[in-house]
Amino acid sequence: MKRVLIGLALALVAPAAAAQDAVIAARSSGLVGERYDGYLGAAGALSPSLRAQVSAINIKRRALFSDLATRRGVAVGDVGVAAACALLARVAVGEIYLLAEGQWRRRAPLEAPPRPDYCG
Repeated sequence: MKRVLIGLALALVAPAAAAQDAVIAARSSGLVGERYDGYLGAAGALSPSLRAQVSAINIKRRALFSDLATRRGVAVGDVGVAAACALLARVAVGEIYLLAEGQWRRRAPLEAPPRPDYCG
């Protein structure tokens, strides 16, 4: 299942180019980051436009997670958490991320990507 989820994480539907640039900039600035549940989260106040872009990405992720969960006979949340393992592994230096304990963290230089215990 991990192999499928890594493929899912890599194939997550990308937003339009301008929207993608805005989300990338928000990730770099620490306003938006990956969450432990497979979704993007906001760590600060977002403009209505950026909030809508993040929401659109999360809606697409939810649809993909739901489809895979149905095909695999597992809970949607379990698919999201498994996808989060692959997504968290791609957090770049300087980007923020949220683990299950609820505290936003910023990946520091020379720090390995976050790898929660449940990622195996």
